[in-house]
Formats: sequence, C-alpha cells, structure tokens
Amino acid sequence: MPTPAAAGGGDGGLRKAAEAFEAVIQRQRMASMRQAKLGDDIFGSSATDNFREMADARTADSLAAMRQFGIADMVERQFRGQTGGLAGRFGGGVQ
Repeated sequence: MPTPAAAGGGDGGLRKAAEAFEAVIQRQRMASMRQAKLGDDIFGSSATDNFREMADARTADSLAAMRQFGIADMVERQFRGQTGGLAGRFGGGVQ
C-alpha cells in the first residue's frame, strides 16, 4: 500500500518528520537492548561505545526510512487526519 507522499498527494515534510520520529523510537529500542548486556565486553572503551552509538543511530535512520515497522505510517496518518479536519473546518489549507 503506497503512502500518501509516495502517491504524490502529500507533504514531504510530514513524511520526513514521521520517519525522524520512528528513528528516535528505534534508537531508544536499540539503546535498551544494548543496556541488557549478556556478557562482558572485552574490548569495551568509551571510543567503542561512541562508535557503536553512531552505528546504531545510522541503523535506526535506515530502518525508519524503510518503513517496515509502521510507526512512521501511523504518525503520518494521524497528523494527516488532524490537518485534514482543520482544513475542512476553516475552509482552506492549514498555514
């Protein structure tokens, strides 16, 4: 099912914001998984932690862009419904 922005009838800014929100959720999920350490990290250092966080952030951004989890789609759909209701109520587009 194509998204409204992909179908040519949507605001790219809303799509990007929804994907950014999904990326934040994914980063938090990955950070929680990293905190549940199952063993000792033999190469652990602050530099390793920094690079791991950067890699996790990049992975979260990629996952959000793929829209496989549906969070961005739900956020976008919810905000489109709200802005659509405002447009109908005030007789025009939301500015």
